[in-house]
Amino acid sequence: MASPRLETYCCPNRDAATQLVMNFQPEVFCGVCIGSASVSLLLTILQLLPKKGQSPRKMPKASSSSTILLLISICDILGGLGIIFRSSVWLGFPGFIANISVVNRTDMWPSAFCVGSAMWIQLLYSAGFWWLFCYAVDSYLVVRRSAGLSTIVLYHMMTWGLAVMLCVEGIALLYYPSLSSCENGLEHAIPHYITTYAPLLLVLVVNPILFRRTVSAVASLLKGRQGIYTENERRLGTEIQIRFFKIMLVFVICWSSNIINESLLFYLEMQPDINEMPLKNIRSAALITWIIMGVLNPMQGFLFTLAFYGWMGCRVDLKWRKREIPWESMSSSTVDENAYPSPVNYQSNIHDSKKISTTDSQQSNEAIGMLSEGNTSNDDRLTRSSPIYQGW
Repeated sequence: MASPRLETYCCPNRDAATQLVMNFQPEVFCGVCIGSASVSLLLTILQLLPKKGQSPRKMPKASSSSTILLLISICDILGGLGIIFRSSVWLGFPGFIANISVVNRTDMWPSAFCVGSAMWIQLLYSAGFWWLFCYAVDSYLVVRRSAGLSTIVLYHMMTWGLAVMLCVEGIALLYYPSLSSCENGLEHAIPHYITTYAPLLLVLVVNPILFRRTVSAVASLLKGRQGIYTENERRLGTEIQIRFFKIMLVFVICWSSNIINESLLFYLEMQPDINEMPLKNIRSAALITWIIMGVLNPMQGFLFTLAFYGWMGCRVDLKWRKREIPWESMSSSTVDENAYPSPVNYQSNIHDSKKISTTDSQQSNEAIGMLSEGNTSNDDRLTRSSPIYQGW
């Protein structure tokens, strides 16, 4: 799981609230993390592999939205591997982990492992948050025809730049001036917690607004092509809305326990003695949400693939297939056009106007296709039934 308490635990003089959750059944907690991360990792990879009998989606061009969805899954896979590695070492080498609690200037490997593994998990999941935010932005810009393949470079710069900057800044403030003196005051811990939860809260607040505006823009786009809004267009708009709802639902399910747990632990830190009897229920709630985090955080990868693509089945197709080279199709189409030249007469003006309307429709088709990518039924329905596709 991903929590700023992982970095805080690397401090020998950690606070009592962090000590409470990290020392609560560590073998059970690490086993839960390994099991959840392993299941999510295997199912996520299974979802992403090509399947037998599945025809490849025919998109007019590669979309930045599909690339972002793949990068989100990759971040979840790498973050899950970090959880498995950290928890496995925690279970397999208890003596090695025990040295983290001792200020030992001769052996820094336990502290280095603790800090390094925690930073790896935080960095990958934080990057996943930023990519999810970029997906919401890109979806809105695609419908507004303000995004293209060139924007993916900007998304890379923003995502990895912000993720690395916030992670390094939070760690530097937490461990300043040295690893042995961190957590002496909240002035060290609070900036670290803010840099950890800032992208998470950004997705929770801003993404629903962007998704709602995108759905409204899709409805206007579907109406504007032919001036009508049939049942097929209405159904497509509803399915895109449901897809956005599934994405946010998975995100809330997987990360709401982190916010609740951190609020409870922060409240306990404010108390002079967290072992007092009136705080028993709060301690129990913090421990319960801690275990829930170990289950839900690693499962985000698989649940996101269900929200993105639906269940893709288990029949994996590992055979290599030759794909059509773009310039081959271009050359063949050029030959066909040269073989059957159109006469130059008064009908050329009509053909030009049709080309202009077809170009506008194609831009709308690409925008809608990028949002509905991953659902082949949507693509087929659009191609055959939607009025904005009948111009093809």
